[in-house]
Amino acid sequence: MSKKKIKIGNEEFEVSTGRPFLWVLGIVVVIVLITAGTSFYTVGANERGIILRFGKYVKSTPPGLHWKIPWGVDELYKVKTQYQYKEEFGFRTARAGVETRYSKADYTDESLILNGDLNITDVKWIVQYTIQDPYSFLFKVRNVQSALRDISESAMREVVGNYSFDETLQQERRRIAHSAREIITELVDKYELGLNIELVQLKDVHPPEPVRPSFNDVNEAKQEQETVINQANQLYNKRIYRAQGEAERVIQEAEGYAINRTNTAEGDVAHFNELYKQYLTAPDITKKRLYLETMEKVLKRIKEKNIIDQDLKSVLPLLNLSGKGGLK
Repeated sequence: MSKKKIKIGNEEFEVSTGRPFLWVLGIVVVIVLITAGTSFYTVGANERGIILRFGKYVKSTPPGLHWKIPWGVDELYKVKTQYQYKEEFGFRTARAGVETRYSKADYTDESLILNGDLNITDVKWIVQYTIQDPYSFLFKVRNVQSALRDISESAMREVVGNYSFDETLQQERRRIAHSAREIITELVDKYELGLNIELVQLKDVHPPEPVRPSFNDVNEAKQEQETVINQANQLYNKRIYRAQGEAERVIQEAEGYAINRTNTAEGDVAHFNELYKQYLTAPDITKKRLYLETMEKVLKRIKEKNIIDQDLKSVLPLLNLSGKGGLK
């Protein structure tokens, strides 16, 4: 029995020529299997399938099982549309994990940016994006990653150039990232990269390495200055608030005293007017009553009292002259 090698597509098979029926059947089976294998394909949950027919775009297929024309007529490209990609500028992550490790290579050609006040800042940032239009991502631009990096670097240099060195380091970092994202999104849509820019984030912003020690010294001096100023403000506020509190207390006491004196005076006036009305009605009785009330108040304050007859000519026999302050 002789054998013969035959080639179907990219596959080579060895069949026996002694039994024509068997090897014809084998060829048919192989053709059916290859046809089935190249006709059906599966698109993952986070992917989109792009079908080209003789090199021309035909359709985009969602996740699931699909059919295409076999034998190389339809060509399949799978694109991850739900995966978040990341581009790093000024640094590279060597290994991500609990303790992230970064590459020690020098990427200052990306990160050194000129500020609006003609100072240089070392800016490290990331751009996170997803693939929104698989067709544009695959066929509109030759190298999407390189184009995105060029766009991102250009946008960041433009935005940082509008701010001073101090603004870039501290208070304007969020605004810089937001403005850079808007510019990158606009250029990505203009060049039809098929991407959606999810996030632009400044990871690290600091002076260039040669001047960093001097800058840190200046920062420490500024922090000490701010600490002293804050302490002085706290002491000032403490003294001011205490003085204001004491002033308010004195004012409130004075107001209370004034109200009390006013009410007392008004009460005395009302009492006097009432007595005056009674006096006009019965002068003698009113005089006697006032006299008795006054004497009652005065006599209450005297500890020892001697009541004598008005006809008595001398009061010496009644006085105790042997006590303290008297005659011995």
